[in-house]
Amino acid sequence: MYCQLLAALIHRHKVMRLGAVFASAFLRGISYLEQKWSQLCEDIRTGHLSPMITDPGCQMAMSCLLTSPNPGLANEIEEICGRSSWKGIICQLWPKAKFIEAVVTGSMAQYIPALEFFSQGKIPLVCPMYASSETYFGVNVKPLSKPADVVFTLLPNMCYFEFIPLGKNGTLSLDLDDDDQVPCDKVVDLVNVKLGRYYELVVTTFAGLNRYRIGDVLQVAGFYNKAPQFRFICRRNVVLSIDLDKTNEEDLHRSITLAKKNLHNKAFLAEYTSYADTSSVPGHYVLFWEIQGLEPDHQQKLMEECCIAVEEELDYIYRQCRTKERSIGPLEIRVVEPGTFEKLMDLIISQGGSFNQYKTPRCVKSDSATLELLNAHVTASFFSPRYPTWSP
Repeated sequence: MYCQLLAALIHRHKVMRLGAVFASAFLRGISYLEQKWSQLCEDIRTGHLSPMITDPGCQMAMSCLLTSPNPGLANEIEEICGRSSWKGIICQLWPKAKFIEAVVTGSMAQYIPALEFFSQGKIPLVCPMYASSETYFGVNVKPLSKPADVVFTLLPNMCYFEFIPLGKNGTLSLDLDDDDQVPCDKVVDLVNVKLGRYYELVVTTFAGLNRYRIGDVLQVAGFYNKAPQFRFICRRNVVLSIDLDKTNEEDLHRSITLAKKNLHNKAFLAEYTSYADTSSVPGHYVLFWEIQGLEPDHQQKLMEECCIAVEEELDYIYRQCRTKERSIGPLEIRVVEPGTFEKLMDLIISQGGSFNQYKTPRCVKSDSATLELLNAHVTASFFSPRYPTWSP
C-alpha cells in the first residue's frame, strides 16, 4: 500500500481514476495515508525510497519513479495533508480524478458518508459490476448513477441463474425452513422474475457449481430492454459485516456461548447484542454485554480473554480479514449496567413493538436510538489483546 500511495502522489496530476474492490479497502488506504504522508513526502523530497520497504520487487519498481529529488511536489503534498481538516482531500491531492470505483452496495453502503467527506461529494462513486468469488454475475449499465440507485443487469453468458422467492424481510416466502431443500418447481428462472419481488440468487457455473446458493438477497428493480435488473439488498441472515466478513446470528451466538465460559462461576451473561462500528477505519465488531455478578477484581484480564475467545470462534474469513488483511479492528466488548436490556425492551415496545413477540435484537443499527441508549449505559470497555489465529 505504501508504494501504491507513493506512485499515486508522484503522478498526482495524472491520476484519472481511484478505487479499490470494496469501499472499506479504499478507506483503509486513506487512513494509511493519514499515518504515512509525512514519510511519503520525505521520499519524494529526497528521491530515495524509505528503508521500511524491503521487498526487492517494490524497490525496483519504485526506483523507476523516484529518479531524482522533487522538493516542489513534496511541499505541495505536505501543504495539503497538513491542513486541519481532510474534507475534500481526494480532490485536492488528485485534481484530475474523474471517479472512485468501489463496491458501495449492501453492507458497503455504510462507508458512503466517509467517501463523500473525503471527496467533498464532488467525485462520483462508481460501482461497475456485481460479482463474487464464485463468478461474475452482471454489470451496472449506468455506472454514474447514485449509490442508492445502483442496479445490476445479469449476464446469462456468465452462468445459469435461478432464483428462490423471498419475503420482504429476506425470509423464504415458501413454507420451508432455511435449510430445507427448495423444490425445483418453486425455483424461478431469469425470464420469470417479477418486478418488485425479492429473491435469493442461485447459480450453476461453468466451473462446476450446481445450483449453488450465493446467499444474496436481490430485488427486481426494473428492466433493460427485456433483461431484468436487480438491486442488491443484503446477505441473508447476516448480523455483522465490516469488510468481506459475513457473520450471521448463529455464528455470533455460538462464539459468545463458548466465550462466556471464561466468566467466573458467580458471573453470567444476562443479555447481549452487537453492532458493526465503522466510525473509524478499520471498523470493528462491538458486543454489548450485560453481566450479572461480575467482580471488579481481574475484570480487565477476564474480559480481554472473552474478546479473543469470541474472535477465535468466528469464521475463517473474519479471522483472515482481522489477522492477515488487517481490514477489521480488534473486537470490543462494552459492559453495560444491570437493567440496560430491560430499558432497551421498553424503548422498542414504546416505538410500536409487540410485548408478546419481543426478542432482543442481536444487532443494532449505527444510527438508531437503541445504540444511543446502549452507549449511555456503558460502564467499561475492553478490546481483544491480540490477533486471532489464522493460517492460509
